[in-house]
Amino acid sequence: MFADLLTPTAHGLFGQIDAWVFLLVAAAAVLAGAAVQSMVGLGLGLVAAPVISFLDPTLMPGSLLIAVIILPMLTLLQERRHVDWRGLAWGLPARVPGTVLGVWVVAVLEPRALAGVVGVMVLLAVILSVWAFRVRITPLSLVAAGSLSGFAGTATSVGGPPMALLYQYEPPERVRATLAAFFLFGGAFSLLALGVGGQLDERTIAAGVAAIPFVGIGFLVGSRVRRWVDPGKLRLALLCVVTVSAIGLLLQAALG
Repeated sequence: MFADLLTPTAHGLFGQIDAWVFLLVAAAAVLAGAAVQSMVGLGLGLVAAPVISFLDPTLMPGSLLIAVIILPMLTLLQERRHVDWRGLAWGLPARVPGTVLGVWVVAVLEPRALAGVVGVMVLLAVILSVWAFRVRITPLSLVAAGSLSGFAGTATSVGGPPMALLYQYEPPERVRATLAAFFLFGGAFSLLALGVGGQLDERTIAAGVAAIPFVGIGFLVGSRVRRWVDPGKLRLALLCVVTVSAIGLLLQAALG
């Protein structure tokens, strides 16, 4: 029964693929994204969202949000003392209106169109990541980033870049811990809102639960190799990969 729930639909770029192929590719993307996020503070959504949208966009964003929720828990167990709680007090409430808008987008868009939205959000995330200017951390910028993150995170599961842009010049442990706290509380609210909006079915929940072990493995891998990997080179490689994926999703939406 559980295996049947994980069989992909024919809405993906390659049609209905074999369930084992889907599971292996999706698991590898989730593991890689979790490893990257445990090192630099974000990355799971950037890496895994385009891959899952390619394979079966009907599972987005709920399945990835379910899987992602475990990662900030693990990060906070290690680095909770570095959280910027004052920043969260401004950013988290602002996530509410963005989350409501994100639920509406998920409800009205067809799977291929939703894949296109994921592609747009990922490209915007890349642009924000390479746009080397400093945004001061103020109540106004926290509210704006919180709202954008709520919309993007709920609609596509890629909600980290607006907050990451604000904290990019902070110490690495502060970035990881603060983003983890924001993802934990914000992601839980997004899941609740999607559930109330009827956007979480059995297939979505099953896929998300199945991905959780790979999130845990990716976290352990990232924690181990964090001290030996150059964050700048890792970030550059990540941005190149996700840019190609995002362009592919946009082509899929346009030609599908």
